[in-house]
Amino acid sequence: MIKNSVFNTKTYINTLEALVNIKSEYFHEEEIFQYIYNRLVKKNIKVQIHEYHDEEITGFKGKNLIGRMGNPNEGPKILLNAHVDTVNLVSGWTYSPLKMTVEENRAYGLGTCDMKSGVAAILLALEELSAYETEMKGEIIFSFVSDEEGPFGLGTNYLIHDQLINDADVAIVTEPSSAFSQESFPNICLGARGGTSYRVDFYGKAAHAANPQFGVSAIKDAAKVIEAIDQIELKDDGVLGKGTNCIIDFKGGGDACSVAQHAYFKVFRHMVIGESNDTVYEEIDTLIRSLNLKSDYKITFRKGPTKDSDGFMPYVVDPNDDYVMKFIEVVTNVAEKDPKFSYFSSIGDFNYLGSRLNIPVVVFGADGGNYHSADEWVDIPSAVTMTKAVYEYLVEMLL
Repeated sequence: MIKNSVFNTKTYINTLEALVNIKSEYFHEEEIFQYIYNRLVKKNIKVQIHEYHDEEITGFKGKNLIGRMGNPNEGPKILLNAHVDTVNLVSGWTYSPLKMTVEENRAYGLGTCDMKSGVAAILLALEELSAYETEMKGEIIFSFVSDEEGPFGLGTNYLIHDQLINDADVAIVTEPSSAFSQESFPNICLGARGGTSYRVDFYGKAAHAANPQFGVSAIKDAAKVIEAIDQIELKDDGVLGKGTNCIIDFKGGGDACSVAQHAYFKVFRHMVIGESNDTVYEEIDTLIRSLNLKSDYKITFRKGPTKDSDGFMPYVVDPNDDYVMKFIEVVTNVAEKDPKFSYFSSIGDFNYLGSRLNIPVVVFGADGGNYHSADEWVDIPSAVTMTKAVYEYLVEMLL
């Protein structure tokens, strides 16, 4: 059973503080990986450095830490996944973003909530379980990954692409589910909306600005589509709800005294079950054709660095799945209350795991706030309870 000396609040805070005090914005994770690697090796936990290179899009050469613990020939294979990177530092902090501050039940600092709280939970659980590895009936696959906050979730994408985690039976992602869903702890996310990104280019006709009637303004046509995009009737899948269209970029122009010949805008489109790049293409193409524009246009979806990485597909988990039911039972017992259930409204590495590995993926983490913003914080009691629940689930399933 859990030893209080290992999972008490002080021990958790010390681990979280060590992680938060290491700057690890995406594409800059080297130092934090070295810290985690050293801790695992000190406990004689076998861990590998997985290197990858995105030659197609970003040019980034990244790393992950991955390892296995237990018996691969008997029992389930349980994947633990957490990203070590944070978003870039924003302005407006009143606390020190890179030196964790504890006030009452809150810890403040960049990444406290999203998601070094979850990294600390997995790290502590692995350290405690390492003493029982030879007794396990089943296997833990653990993955500390890079670049979740970046444009493609490169770390987890390349673990899947290189087939290093593809034999997992179930996955636990310790993202802050309560914080993101804005539901009280404990909250378990049983799926997530997906997302894709596309660009629409408009090609008009240049003319002198003194006689704009002789040209076709690509800017004006693009603006008409932007104004009308909310008219698209989005699908409701009955579980994840509806997707959303968000204009994330717009640009257009011509010569100094000319009608704009070219313009474009970009959309990030959250998707639900039953939607795909094909259905999204059809809806925006239908809208544009209905407006009878004079400009020509071209719709282009974002290209990913590898197969199946151009977007994040939505997924849902069956709550009656045996692995999921056991997890719910453990969370209920450890938290001493029934968990609430929700679905992630946005995207993350869990989308890759749920849609590409086709396994049940539960997202379970702490409560907190101000993620991706100034004065980010995590609720310490919920983070400690989350740690205990993850550990106890592994004990129940493997020991």
